[in-house]
Amino acid sequence: MPEILVPARRAAPPAPAAPLADGLRQMIAVLERERQALAALDADGLVGAARDKESLCDTLAALEPQLLDGETRGLAETARQLNEVNRRVRNLLAANVAARIEALGGRHGLKGRLPKVTYAPART
Repeated sequence: MPEILVPARRAAPPAPAAPLADGLRQMIAVLERERQALAALDADGLVGAARDKESLCDTLAALEPQLLDGETRGLAETARQLNEVNRRVRNLLAANVAARIEALGGRHGLKGRLPKVTYAPART
């Protein structure tokens, strides 16, 4: 009968990236909440999401980047994409508000009443 070799000890699995993965999952949830607040024009929801994002960024910054594995890389990419979508939505909303203000005479209606502001380097 052939001899069966069994290793005395199994190799240790790589260190789990649980804190990083959990933080990224929380970030994804906050980004989705931010998107909903943007869609509803919920100012309080946006402020809360911004506060949560900042806190999570501080937490995630303290973690080691070498802990990234396939799962955490995917989560980080998802968070990046959601943040980019939210940024675009914010920019579209801001452009829409600016266009509406301008249509009400904001830019042209105030042209003659306010002094023109220019920025130039200070001369000494």
